[in-house]
Amino acid sequence: MRYPGTRRSVLLLLLLAILPVSAAKLTWKVKEYRGDRYVPLSQVRDFYGLTSMTTSGGYITLKNSDISLKFKAGGQEVLMNNVKFIFSHAVVSLGTYHVSITDLKKVIDPVLCPFKIKGAKAFDTVIIDPGHGGRDAGAVNSLGTEAGYNLKVGRLLYDHLRSAGFKVVMTRKSDVFLTLQERVKLANQYNNAIFISIHFNSAGSRGRSQARGIETFTLSPVGVAHYGRSIKDSDSIERMGNAQDSANIALATAVHWGSLHLLDKARLEVPDRGIRRARYSVLTGVKHPAILFEGGFMSHPKEKYLIHNPKYQRTLAKAMSEAIVFYRKATLQRVGSEKRRR
Repeated sequence: MRYPGTRRSVLLLLLLAILPVSAAKLTWKVKEYRGDRYVPLSQVRDFYGLTSMTTSGGYITLKNSDISLKFKAGGQEVLMNNVKFIFSHAVVSLGTYHVSITDLKKVIDPVLCPFKIKGAKAFDTVIIDPGHGGRDAGAVNSLGTEAGYNLKVGRLLYDHLRSAGFKVVMTRKSDVFLTLQERVKLANQYNNAIFISIHFNSAGSRGRSQARGIETFTLSPVGVAHYGRSIKDSDSIERMGNAQDSANIALATAVHWGSLHLLDKARLEVPDRGIRRARYSVLTGVKHPAILFEGGFMSHPKEKYLIHNPKYQRTLAKAMSEAIVFYRKATLQRVGSEKRRR
């Protein structure tokens, strides 16, 4: 798996306010469909200053010389400059192809126009949350436990971030048990921070044993279900973490792409399962920009050896650290842009 996008691709997605957004001139042509609101992809093209829209092989591509958005017709998978996102709603044909307003506001806009992220602020603290621990081993295979791998990668990331000048907090530094509420409470004691929860995945049933790859979760927006289940009444309740919806996506984009990119460079290639939405407790309750990162499937017969490989663990930690440094630069630029506009 090779990633043709360069680091400049993500720079354009996360840092640069280069798109000629014309909100004052555009009246969105909204259509209702199955209880949600949708807008035409042709208007998305025009709004963000993209110059072409083509349909081929079941995909719709909007692009210009710097930006490429590739939507799967009838599906939720979208590639934005080769970063995979799993949208909350499928792209649908309502005469022409349409995308939900939820995904427009909660994914496309914060990624393409980070300077517009509400309440963007600088941070100097990173909270690392190695998942599971103590009596909760997490996923287990013949080589080790998820709790152990989470802690190994967390410690490596801690060292990288300290060297980069960050204040770093770990929810656990040893093989101890913490409740989800204890992790959230600890994280919320700090200000000017971001939160990274580290995990490794497992597919339970035999029929799913071939599942593999990395994925990154951010909190589901209000009205969007937890990954893998249908909508519930409680999904309409705004959680503390929803105040950071846009920042969550920007942080996830940096960490997810950065991890794939560095693993690919190190020839430790893993499939891209995308950036997804979920309602995990550590995402709903934390007041900071927060993500939950899944570094591979311990249940996969080959990927489990990759996860056990110290080189893989070191590469993941280095990639996350570089992505966080990069995201901080983006945040500082957003804050600077906001001050200049005042």
